[in-house]
Amino acid sequence: MNRMKLIPYRMDAILDTTNEVPKGVHMVEAQSLWDETDQGKGSVVAVIDTGCQCNHPDLQGQVIGGRNFTNDHDGDPENFEDNNGHGTHVAGTIAAKEDGKGVVGVAPQAKLLILKVLSEEGSGQYQWITEAIDYAVQWRGENNERVRVISMSLGGPDDTPDLRNSILNAVSQGVSVVCAAGNEGDGREDTMEYAYPGAYNEVIQVGAVNESRRLASFTNTNDQIDLVAPGVNILSTYLEGKYARLSGTSMATPHVSGGLSLIIPLVEKQFQRKMTEAEIFSQLIKRTTPLGYSKVAEGNGLMTLSLTKKLEKLFSSYIT
Repeated sequence: MNRMKLIPYRMDAILDTTNEVPKGVHMVEAQSLWDETDQGKGSVVAVIDTGCQCNHPDLQGQVIGGRNFTNDHDGDPENFEDNNGHGTHVAGTIAAKEDGKGVVGVAPQAKLLILKVLSEEGSGQYQWITEAIDYAVQWRGENNERVRVISMSLGGPDDTPDLRNSILNAVSQGVSVVCAAGNEGDGREDTMEYAYPGAYNEVIQVGAVNESRRLASFTNTNDQIDLVAPGVNILSTYLEGKYARLSGTSMATPHVSGGLSLIIPLVEKQFQRKMTEAEIFSQLIKRTTPLGYSKVAEGNGLMTLSLTKKLEKLFSSYIT
């Protein structure tokens, strides 16, 4: 059995310091929902990855809990610190806090459950992944918080029954499972590339675009792509309190995970009830903008969270 691995990504730069709202946060229009959702307060995202540098200045106080499923750190289940960098970058895109310094995430008030399933070299056993998914579904916080979103920027070639069953259970429990499409793309829309768990119909599979809204050359295309998000030259938190610009569908995925952290409290407040995973998915797809590519390349389009802008554009088209 092959091991699950980080989806290969590109390191573009490492920075000692920075102070900006990343372009990806602007592209997905996250700030349009910050006031209505208190920046995602109350949402919990399980980040299933390489761990997290929890004391990074931009992530202090954002981590609500965690667990190590790997053999790293002598197999200590309580030590889920990141010794790779990938997980810290993902975590920052989701929920780096807004404090006027460093970077800010899509949902700055959301909390993170860090589940380390990939080792320092970026690989892990399929069993670790399934155990982490099950753990995320069962987890409850001190105030009965629960995970509503799982973010997985990893992939492997094998479609395994245990992995799919864990995902099916998560979805049935009202958890949205967001997965990277993969970076084996050849730049052609007429060829299909699959990586699991992204290729499962039950997950939300995310492809990548650049800041010009053009499809990234590396992004996988297949008949299960749901939407795309910024994934090229993405600025976020990194090891040793630093920052990095990385490229890959791994970087697109947490934009959507953070977006769901804003959508869920918004629509559940509006409808005054808990929404099913299918209903949440429908609300997410409402907030996409087609880019002109085929469905196997962009799915429903780029995640753009502001419905107000869509209505204004629709209205203007009727009166011009």
